[in-house]
Amino acid sequence: MTAAQPLPAAGGGVAPKMLSVVIPVYNEQETIREVVERVCAVDVGGLEREIIVCDDGSTDATAEAVEDLRSQHTAIVRVHTSPTNLGKGAAVRLGMSLARGDLIIIQDADLELDPSEFARLLAPLLSGEAEVVYGSRFVRRAPNVSLRSRVANRFLTSLTNLLFGARLTDMETAYKAFRREVLRDLRLRCVRFDFEPEITAKLLLAGRRIHEVPISYNPRSIEQGKKISWIDGVEAIYVLLKCRFLEPRPSSRRA
Repeated sequence: MTAAQPLPAAGGGVAPKMLSVVIPVYNEQETIREVVERVCAVDVGGLEREIIVCDDGSTDATAEAVEDLRSQHTAIVRVHTSPTNLGKGAAVRLGMSLARGDLIIIQDADLELDPSEFARLLAPLLSGEAEVVYGSRFVRRAPNVSLRSRVANRFLTSLTNLLFGARLTDMETAYKAFRREVLRDLRLRCVRFDFEPEITAKLLLAGRRIHEVPISYNPRSIEQGKKISWIDGVEAIYVLLKCRFLEPRPSSRRA
């Protein structure tokens, strides 16, 4: 586990008061308890926090674990359970629509990403340096990531940079943090893992600069429960091309 870092004081403008942590979950009975407990324990400075767990139709014991967590942390944990499995994107979009915080972080329900690194993602938002922050697995050397995963991610990130004039190193990262207002005018439709390229493309089309910070990453295998596959990579290419050439551009951010 990475040592937690202190948060800076909020920058100019209205200071954020609440952090919403959106946790999409599907069949993660082995990890969801620890993830939520880590999020509850992490230091978020003077921010209030809420944790929104979106159970996307789990068929294992995830629902029971989530309900137990809600009963233990009634002040901050909110739960929404879908009767059917719709996809990660659908769960994240629902969680963001329910969020009441000024700042929003997406936290996966496995243990690949460490909540103790929240400070890295929140610091540029609180200082006023950024409105959107991505936790990049590839700003630094990532020896624990397979060659296949590195090549696939590099291709998709390079395609994103080419199509939208960005300079990202990790478009597919699950660690994304936002000021609430940047999401207000986005029209998101994807319901699976194609949510990642869609939200990135639409943020860039809207004129939002994405600030990256380095994070640690502890990948798991398919045998351990990893769900993304090569098909999701093909869908990501399609979504990037569709957003660039087929969809109307959203209104750009005003200075």
